[in-house]
Amino acid sequence: MAAVAVSSSNPPAPPPKDYRDPPPAPLVDVGELGKWSLYRAVIAEFTATLLFVCVTVATVIGHKRQSDSCAGAGVLGIAWAFGGTIFVLVYCTAGISGGHINPAVTFAMLLARRVSLPRAALYVIAQCVGATCGAGLARALHGGGHYERHGGGANELAAGYSTVAGVGAEMVGTFVLVYTVFSATDPKRKARDSHVPVLAPLPIGLAVLAVHLATIPITGTGINPARSLGPAVVYNAGRAWSDQWMFWVGPLAGAAAAMLYHQYILRGAAAKAFASSYLAHFAA
Repeated sequence: MAAVAVSSSNPPAPPPKDYRDPPPAPLVDVGELGKWSLYRAVIAEFTATLLFVCVTVATVIGHKRQSDSCAGAGVLGIAWAFGGTIFVLVYCTAGISGGHINPAVTFAMLLARRVSLPRAALYVIAQCVGATCGAGLARALHGGGHYERHGGGANELAAGYSTVAGVGAEMVGTFVLVYTVFSATDPKRKARDSHVPVLAPLPIGLAVLAVHLATIPITGTGINPARSLGPAVVYNAGRAWSDQWMFWVGPLAGAAAAMLYHQYILRGAAAKAFASSYLAHFAA
């Protein structure tokens, strides 16, 4: 029996993908504003950010109160407090709001069209208000005198570092965090590795821990504009306000860069868009 030749002009079709990318969220979804799920998510973001800032700022103040007797948490303990708290809170809120707990993460998700503009705006407001309430609660726990004496846990550029170094540290730190968030929540990975959805909060928490170890000596580590704003509002002294801009510019720039790197280089969104327009042009 003669072999059947396969035409080189008709290569076999590629196997179907074993995952599905979610459709882009509409920029403005008016119908979303009438759903309880949106406001439940906003409440979750408020509460998670409140708890995050309260626990971490209380850890910082507690360390400074006890540092003379060598009984404080130390830089490593503070880094573990931030990373561990994020791990727990992302795990608890991921199924409700996505577990952003950070305006920089929300900004990156908006750029990637994973959330709508109204949802992103409500998230950021909730995060900032929650962070302010959390800092106020930490102040109440330690007392105003100790809180003021030890800097209120507010982020400031450390002596001996330039503003370029401060902004750069915040950019790099936030890039690591947001890149980890996108990688841990990638639909392709979640489809092929069944354990990824369960373990996703763990690498995010570890990223926060590692970044704190690297940048605490430079800026005290913001990488979260709400975390920097809340203590600045409650402390309201020193350089907490004059340095505040770098804790927004750095994280937002780093978040945007991480989104572009993951979505357009690693996941090839730009190439896919070009291929689609190319095929559509020749099909017309």
